[in-house]
Amino acid sequence: MAYEDVPGVVETHEALGEITLVVDPARLVEACAHLRDAHGFNMLSDIAATDYLGWGEEPVSGYVGTVAGRDLNDPSTQGLARVPAPKPKRFSVSYHLLRVSDEPARVRVQAWLDDGEGVESVIRVWPAADWFERETYDMMGISFEGHPNLVRILMPEDWEGHPQRKDYPLGGEPVRFSDED
Repeated sequence: MAYEDVPGVVETHEALGEITLVVDPARLVEACAHLRDAHGFNMLSDIAATDYLGWGEEPVSGYVGTVAGRDLNDPSTQGLARVPAPKPKRFSVSYHLLRVSDEPARVRVQAWLDDGEGVESVIRVWPAADWFERETYDMMGISFEGHPNLVRILMPEDWEGHPQRKDYPLGGEPVRFSDED
C-alpha cells in the first residue's frame, strides 16, 4: 500500500515487513488524522520513544555463534567493527498504528526530536494516546503540547529526572532485606 498522500511525510522505510513513515513533527497530528480517516488506521496500539544519545560515537562489533555457543567477551568480527549510521536527532517517538478491519495492516509513524523539543498531542485523533503520552513524558521527558493532563504516571510526582534517558544518573537506593538488623 502506498502512503504518498500522507501529509508531512519526510521519508518512508520498509524493513522486516513493517512500514515506517517518518513525519515532520510539526505535522504529526495532521498525518495521524489522515492515516485514520483516509487509510482506516483506527487503533493506536503504542507510543514508544527511544533515546539515541551517543549513537554512532563508537564502533560496534558483533558476535558469531557456534555449536559450542559464543563468547560475549570476544567480539568475532575479525576487526571489522562498524560505526552505526547517524540519527537525525536525539529522540525518536514512534506511534504504532493498526487497521482493524477486513484488510488488517500496521504502520509506524515516527517523529524525530532534539532535547527540549516537544510534539503536539494526538489525543484528539486517538483518545487512547492519553496514557501513552503521559508514560513517554514520565520516562523520557518528551512533552506533548495540548495534552489535557501531562503529569507523571509511573514515577512519584516529586521524582527528579526521567529514568529511561541515557543521561539519567545510574545508581539507586540500598535495598533492606528482612533478615538485616
